[in-house]
Amino acid sequence: MTLSPAQRAEELRELIRHHDRLYYELDAPEVPDADYDALVRELTSIEADHPDLLTPDSPTQKVSGAAVVTVFAPVEHAVAMMSLDNAMSAEELRAWGDRTARRLAELGGAATHPGYVCELKIDGLAVSLRYEQGVFVQGATRGDGRVGEDVTANLRTIEGIPDRLGPDAPEVLEVRGEVYLPVTVFEEINRAQLEAGLRLYVNPRNTAAGSLRQKDPAVTATRRLAFWSYQLGEVAGGPRFGGHHETLEFLAALGFPVNPETRVLPSIDEVYAYCRDWQEHRHDLAYEIDGVVVKVDDLVLRDQLGVTSKAPRWAIAYKFPPEERTTKLLDIQVSIGRTGRATPFAVLEPVFVGGSTVGMATLHNQDQVAAKDVRPGDTVIVRKAGDVIPEVVGPVLSERPEGLEAWTFPSVCPVCGTVLVRPDGEADHRCPNEACPARVAGAIEHFASRGAMDIEGFGEQRVQLFQSLGMLHDIADLYSLDLDRVRALEGFGDTSVANLVAAIEASTQRPLSRLLVGLNIRHLGGAGSEALAAHFGHLDRIMAASPEELADVEGVGPVIAASVHDWFADDGNRALVERLRAAGINLEGPAAAQVPQTLVGMSVVVTGTLERFNREEIETTIKAHGGRSPGSVSKKTTAVVVGADPGASKLTRAVELGVPVLDEAGFEHLLATGEVVPVATEP
Repeated sequence: MTLSPAQRAEELRELIRHHDRLYYELDAPEVPDADYDALVRELTSIEADHPDLLTPDSPTQKVSGAAVVTVFAPVEHAVAMMSLDNAMSAEELRAWGDRTARRLAELGGAATHPGYVCELKIDGLAVSLRYEQGVFVQGATRGDGRVGEDVTANLRTIEGIPDRLGPDAPEVLEVRGEVYLPVTVFEEINRAQLEAGLRLYVNPRNTAAGSLRQKDPAVTATRRLAFWSYQLGEVAGGPRFGGHHETLEFLAALGFPVNPETRVLPSIDEVYAYCRDWQEHRHDLAYEIDGVVVKVDDLVLRDQLGVTSKAPRWAIAYKFPPEERTTKLLDIQVSIGRTGRATPFAVLEPVFVGGSTVGMATLHNQDQVAAKDVRPGDTVIVRKAGDVIPEVVGPVLSERPEGLEAWTFPSVCPVCGTVLVRPDGEADHRCPNEACPARVAGAIEHFASRGAMDIEGFGEQRVQLFQSLGMLHDIADLYSLDLDRVRALEGFGDTSVANLVAAIEASTQRPLSRLLVGLNIRHLGGAGSEALAAHFGHLDRIMAASPEELADVEGVGPVIAASVHDWFADDGNRALVERLRAAGINLEGPAAAQVPQTLVGMSVVVTGTLERFNREEIETTIKAHGGRSPGSVSKKTTAVVVGADPGASKLTRAVELGVPVLDEAGFEHLLATGEVVPVATEP
C-alpha cells in the first residue's frame, strides 16, 4: 500500500527517533550514517513540499541527538551545541557558499565570498570542556544540544585534555571538541574481543562514545581515547578575536590539541579542492573522518549570518560519500588462496558503497563470522573504505527473519574436497593439498604479479584458462608454454602472443628479491626477501643456509628463517628451482654494498603516481639506497617527490615547511647522487 505524504512523514519521524536513541543513548547503531542521512533527507523533502506537515518537534527542526536519559548528571550548556547542515556534493557546497555571500551582501556585511576555515570532520563524539581560572572543572557530552551528560571524570583520563592552563587563561573558557578513538586502538580492542569470543564493535565512533560513557573512569582510561579542539563556547575575560583561525591559534597556545590539517582558504573552489583531496586521502590518517567542516572565518560576519533553530548559517559539513551501507546477505561461500588459506566471503545483493558497486565482501575467518554472527538471509552492514577490500561489519538484528540458522564453516575444501585443517594457535583454516587447483592458480597469479616477477598478461582469468587447458601446472610452466597452441586460442593473435613472450622473457632478469617473493614462501614478504637477497647475494647460498644463518639476517628472524629453510628442504621445491634455473631465471642478487647508499640519513616522501616506479618499488628503492620512506611530511623530511595526481595536503605541507619538492627526474637524480635539486612550486 502506498503511504500518503502525511503517513510517510510520521513513519520517517518514528524511524529517525528510533535510530537517534540507538545512536546517541545506547551507542549501538543499527544502520550506517548514510542510511540514516537518507531518512532525514527524505523527511526534509516531504516537509518542504508540504509545509503544513512540518511540526515543531520534527527531527528536522532539532539538534541531532537525544534527550539525556542517563546515569550521569545533566549539564546545561551555557552556549548551545548546535548541529551542522550537510552538503553532499560540490553543487550543494557551492550553493551554500552563494547563499552565504548573498545573505551577507543583503545585510551590508560583504559583497563577495568571505574567507573560510576548513577542518577535518572527525568521526567521534562532541564534548564541551569548561575551565574556570584556568582549571578544568567540568566536561559534558553534547546531548540534545541544550543539555548533555557530566563526564568530567572520564574526560580527565584523556591525555590530550589539560587539567590546568597557563596564567594567560581567561576567567571562564569553554572549549568544544571531538573525542575519538585512534584506528589502531580500535583494531586492538576488537582483536581482544575476538580472542575472548565476544561480539566485535562496529566502528571507532560508537566505541569511543561507549568508552567515554563508562561508569568507571578506570575503564575509560584503558581505551586510550584522544581529543581535537575546534571551537570556543562561553568565554569571559579572554582576548578579542577577529577570525576563527585566531581562536584555534589561541587554543593551541594554551595547550589544546588542534588538528594540523586545518586550513584558511579564500574561495569555495579552493574549499572544494581541499574536500576532494581529503576524500581521496582520508585513510592516510590515524583516525577516521567522514567529511570536512567549512566555517566562515570572520567572527563579525558570523554574528550577522546568525543561526536557524538547529544549525549555524555560517558553517556547513561537506559529507564524504558513504563507506557503509546495508544490503542483503545472499550466501556465505569459501575461497581457497595460494597458501591454502580458506577465507569465507559474503555474496551480497549488489549495493553502491565507497564509490563502486559491491557484490562480494570478505568475512576473514571462522572466528570473525561467529563473532559477527551474520547469516545468509540477514540484512547486513557493508563497509568499503577506499581501496580496501569490502567487508561485512555485522547484521541489522532488528531485521533478521525468525528462525534464521547460524552458518557453519565447511569441513572440507570446496575445490578439491581435502579435509581442511586449522593449525594450533592460528585463526585460519587451510587446505593442505598443494595440488589443489585453487592453490596452484593462486600461486601462479602471485608469481606473475607486479610485486613479484611482474609478467603482464597473467591475471586471474588467463591463468585459469591456461590451467583448465592443462598448459599450466606450476610457475615453471610459464617458461615452457606451447605458443602454437596459444596462437590457436580465440583472442590470441600474433601481437598478443609476442607481447606475452616479451613479458615472460623480461621476467627472467628480475632481481633475486622479486623471485623470492614470487616463490610464495609462507611468512616471507618483500622486506624479508630484500634482506636475504642483499645478505647472501645468490639463491644457492640461501638454499644452503641453516635456519640459524638465515635468522641472523637483520629483518628476518626465526619464524621466517624456519619457513624459508623448510621450503628449500622440500625435494619438490628444489626440483622447481632447477626448472627455473634451466629457464634462465636470474638467481643472483646484488649485495647491499653494490647499491649506492646515496640516501643515508634522508627521509623521502612520495605522493602521486610515478611513471618508472610502482608503489611497491618506491619504498623498496628508497630503503635500498639507505633512506627512509614515511607516509607523512614533517620538518625532518628531506624531500617530497611529486608524481601525477598527488595528494594536495602533502604538497601544501611541504611548501609550508620549506621542504624541497622534486619531480620524477629529480628523484632519479637524488637516487644516483644524493643531491636534492628541487623544482619550482607554488603554495
